[in-house]
Amino acid sequence: MDVAVGIVAQRDNERAQELAADLVDALEQEGANVVVDEATGGAIGETAVPVSAMGGRDLVVSIGGDGTLLFVAREVGPTPILGVNLGEVGFLNAVAPDDALAVVTDLVAELEETGAVDGRELTRLQATGVDEDWTLEPALNEILVHGPRRGPGGGATVEVRVDGQRYTESHVDGVLVCTPTGSTAYNLSEDGPLVHPSADALVVTQMAASDSMPPLVVEPTAELTLTISGTESAYAISDGRNRRRLEPPATISVTLADDSVTLAGPQADFFDGLDKLE
Repeated sequence: MDVAVGIVAQRDNERAQELAADLVDALEQEGANVVVDEATGGAIGETAVPVSAMGGRDLVVSIGGDGTLLFVAREVGPTPILGVNLGEVGFLNAVAPDDALAVVTDLVAELEETGAVDGRELTRLQATGVDEDWTLEPALNEILVHGPRRGPGGGATVEVRVDGQRYTESHVDGVLVCTPTGSTAYNLSEDGPLVHPSADALVVTQMAASDSMPPLVVEPTAELTLTISGTESAYAISDGRNRRRLEPPATISVTLADDSVTLAGPQADFFDGLDKLE
């Protein structure tokens, strides 16, 4: 088979662009069909397509930090992704830049031989309106619900129900529902618990609640509903980027998304990543 590979380099990162150029040369010598994202293509003079057009490829290589991989995951869905780490921590990007050529070419050879690569499935979350017809793009890290703005004076009352039973209701800056992947992101900064990547769970964490409850760990199949009131406007946000403006009172359902994200190749060491946290 002709292996189709997409390469996405962190925008305006010269080191990432140089590595992308080296990968293109190496993979084309192996007979792979390679494209890069549009920004990278303009910088290194290679065939370029929108990242969203890489969804049908056999493998997508993300070069940068975890933020770059989150962006790639939003665009390509279940297509296998391999992360090359140019960031500080790298919970998602397991491959060091010096190892990238060998790891990627080995993966492409595996694809050529077997038509598949080993990987780890990461669950994603989806927020939908209960009383309105809308759905946010799936989130690999978290769904956030907050008032007209985050911070002092921008809060709202949020009731959280789990399988129809009320867990808490309080005036808060916001409420997070996160995956194990997202437990090390926004959730951690709000004193939510760390969740090992192999755990099958979701976490509900309040932000600066007036009547706080401890963060709650639930089964991923639990039915979670968040009802926001006590404010003229509010927002539901997926992974800090995709957002929906709400007109309270409004109820949001948070469930597992249909498609997960596949991390291909070597996996990051969770505990090593924790050591790098400030």
